[in-house]
Amino acid sequence: MRLFFIISAIAMVTLVGCATTQIEQPRTTTSEARRCCQPGERGPSRNAIVQTAAKLVGAKTITSNGQRIAYDCAGVTRAVFLAHGIDLYAGEPGDPAANGVRIIHAHIRQRGTFHEGPIVHPGDLVFFDNTWDFNRDGKVNDPLTHIGIVERMESNGTIIFISRVADAIERYHMNLSLPHVHKTSDGRILNDYLRRRDAADPSNTGYLAGELFAQFATRVRN
Repeated sequence: MRLFFIISAIAMVTLVGCATTQIEQPRTTTSEARRCCQPGERGPSRNAIVQTAAKLVGAKTITSNGQRIAYDCAGVTRAVFLAHGIDLYAGEPGDPAANGVRIIHAHIRQRGTFHEGPIVHPGDLVFFDNTWDFNRDGKVNDPLTHIGIVERMESNGTIIFISRVADAIERYHMNLSLPHVHKTSDGRILNDYLRRRDAADPSNTGYLAGELFAQFATRVRN
């Protein structure tokens, strides 16, 4: 599939977290969904997934095969895998009101595997909870609100992942050994902020990537 990344000069509203809403996307047919990675076929490599994700950094418009892809964290993640013949929206999420992150999570339940780390591989997906008040009830009870693609793990255990959080696609940091630490005394970032602070937030609200981490997932293995 052909994937285009366009750097746009048009200013966009700054968002924190992944404000995906109910998805009305064209679904892949069963034959299309099974086109990639059948027994005996070679799927995309982890490195290929990461290289495609890295090319998105800074992009503000994404088009695949002439179709405009939603410019949110789930759309960005979907676009990367679409470039390699895998539609993460293929499958049955079971919830007609599911956001993009939950649709991808349902896809992984059917065609991938989840894990908690601590070892993580390039090309793995990383899911987060409570990056924003998805159901707008003022409580910290919003699972699966953000997603990214792991690029690498540094020697100190900090994971670098690619996602759309603010007004562009960027690299972000997460360290699960020190989930409540934003940066070290010498200025090295361990966990980026994924949720904007609000005066109305409950006392148990998390804001850093390590605090909001839910789980990892593997969709490609080689």
